[in-house]
Amino acid sequence: MSLAQLVDGLPPVAVYTVDTEVSAADLAADAARVGELLTTAGLRTGQVVAAMLPNDAATIAALFGTWRAGGVYTPLNPRAADTEVASQLATLRPVAVITTPELAQRFSTFSLPVVTGTGRHWELAATGSPPDDPRQYDEDVALLQFTSGTTGAPKPVPLRHATVLDLIDRLLAKLRGAKPDTGKPKRPPMPNLVPLSLSLWAGIYQVLFAFRAGSGVVLMDRFSPTDFAVLVKRHQLRSTVLPPAALTMVLHDEAVTDLSPLKIVRSITAPLSPVQAARFRDKFGVLVLNSYGQTELGGEVVGWSAADAREWGETKLGSVGRPLPGIDVSIADDEVMVRTPTTAARKIDPAFLDRLSDDGWFRTGDLGWFDDDGFLWLDGRVSDMINRGGLKVFPGTVEDVLLSADGVREAAVVGIPDERVGEVPWAFVSRSDDAVTEELLTTWCRERLTPYRIPARIVFVDRLPRNDVGKVVKRELAALAGTSE
Repeated sequence: MSLAQLVDGLPPVAVYTVDTEVSAADLAADAARVGELLTTAGLRTGQVVAAMLPNDAATIAALFGTWRAGGVYTPLNPRAADTEVASQLATLRPVAVITTPELAQRFSTFSLPVVTGTGRHWELAATGSPPDDPRQYDEDVALLQFTSGTTGAPKPVPLRHATVLDLIDRLLAKLRGAKPDTGKPKRPPMPNLVPLSLSLWAGIYQVLFAFRAGSGVVLMDRFSPTDFAVLVKRHQLRSTVLPPAALTMVLHDEAVTDLSPLKIVRSITAPLSPVQAARFRDKFGVLVLNSYGQTELGGEVVGWSAADAREWGETKLGSVGRPLPGIDVSIADDEVMVRTPTTAARKIDPAFLDRLSDDGWFRTGDLGWFDDDGFLWLDGRVSDMINRGGLKVFPGTVEDVLLSADGVREAAVVGIPDERVGEVPWAFVSRSDDAVTEELLTTWCRERLTPYRIPARIVFVDRLPRNDVGKVVKRELAALAGTSE
């Protein structure tokens, strides 16, 4: 089955925004129109289409239109600099571009066919020539997503139709659990609120997840805590997803005092501290559950079932849950290892083969451990682990202690070179109370951490630097340490 078929059989309204609605029929018609234009432009099965679009229904039409024409969709961030876009296009070698009339001029120097769309109107606005050597994939490759670049130069990761559908179905089965047939009419599924950019795989994945579940989506042009609260109430959402950065914004926005009828938030894209999860629960009465996946793997591989949430939700705050059915997860030298049907078959891009064992285990680069009940806990990236004179310091452990102090809004811990012991932890803290000092936090840590884990320095910042998916960019903090000595 192709992901293109997910646009069929949707509820009457497929896409909601703050002020518009788009029907399933119109969305399907727009996707068909985009597919026709791409075929006219010369697209062949397995070739790449680049798209630079806003967060609205046009992006979803472009996504499904590309698949209907057999193409490989690749989102480009409208906020990216022209030099970055040029570099990505040189890497991708697409046969066409989809964008808006306003953004089309950004592609005028590339001599590519350009399909533009706004609202219900689509046209082939430029009829340039595709490259002589376009990238070519097999028909199962659905999408290329550039990695975040937190550990090296961004790379395009190929994601397969079969892989994504398989992981979504495993997650849906886990979330739904075994429900008895009561004979009563089933309540129609809630729309899925997508608080992320559709230039990111995490945002696209949430759209696909909703469509596979048979529900529509609610899109936000940009994230706003007050808009989020309005949309939760308008659509009577009982559950939704939020990345940690957005969750923190909601938590600290004084204008947001009620999120009813919301009951559960699934934290995505990066692990959320149990301290922040507890604060969110205490303020709004909403349970926050982490989940875990990677772009390279195609989606979520560890999460929570409804039964797990009922039994363990309060006592396992901060855990990312337990592996999905049929997904193997283990720990080797503190690193999380994952084996899925796709990695076991070694259907992974050659750029990532150095992270794949002969028997299909994928090295995630994340630090983690399992508790006695089989729940996975994350402690940051392997590259972030601090070696202080031969003793391991896991940043997540120190960050949780700092976050538990009154007046601390966010915290990140990084390793800074030290002549005597090789590396020492420094903490970077965003505070909500200026009365919080380095001395107070050092004393707080001394009472709760073994001595080698106590930060050598605590530096206060207005906010932590984050990338587009909300992950803290720790290399920027490490660079900042050089100006703080």
